[in-house]
Amino acid sequence: MRDVGGLFTDLTDLVLPTGCAGCGEQVPGIRRGVCPDCVTELESLRPRPARPTPAPPGLPPCTALGPYAGALRATLLAYKEQGRHGLARPLGGLLAEVVAAAVDGSRPVLLVPVPDTAAAARARYGDHLAGLARHAADRLAVAGWRVRVERPLRALPRPDSVTLDSAGRAEAAAAAFRPRPSRRWWPIPAARGDGAVEPVVVLLDDILTTGATLAAASTVLRATGRSPAVAAVLAATVKRHHS
Repeated sequence: MRDVGGLFTDLTDLVLPTGCAGCGEQVPGIRRGVCPDCVTELESLRPRPARPTPAPPGLPPCTALGPYAGALRATLLAYKEQGRHGLARPLGGLLAEVVAAAVDGSRPVLLVPVPDTAAAARARYGDHLAGLARHAADRLAVAGWRVRVERPLRALPRPDSVTLDSAGRAEAAAAAFRPRPSRRWWPIPAARGDGAVEPVVVLLDDILTTGATLAAASTVLRATGRSPAVAAVLAATVKRHHS
């Protein structure tokens, strides 16, 4: 399914005054906001298991595309914080690759993005992860997967995680989510005439740090009757060890 070059060359940004989203360089002919060198860096990434230490209770198995560094980190920040909304499609395609590495695709898949708070969505002109989930689902569907995006969670106001330590993140995350009222889950048809089969639930996030957010979202999802089998993220932070 890997076609990162295609993900970054299918559309052209009309004007790129800020240069490459990955490195900031002004390179002629940039497509989708990322220069050829940064595309090469992103192409080299391969999804693999990721898990913080210590892992919070309730955290499902996690798969990440790569470490939160280099072109991946810069491109994510450009999308989330700098209004580079055209990056949603290629980043969603990369997230689809993580999902494909995390589950085998033999059953239908429900993608559940961790929701933004209302304040964060306003600041970013929309729920950034919902956009990634939509493009990830489109990419998987083109590859023949039976997939749908569900949004059964809503986010409650909470402090910016950037200002919190690990204990603060865990405390804020524990009360961060609620199920949407009267939310009903619908099974996806397995195939024409075959009735329905329970789908695999995949929780989506952009960055894995302490795992507190994903663990809290998983706990609320379990209460709705759908336990996430895995979590798929684009980047995982690497814990620095000080001598």
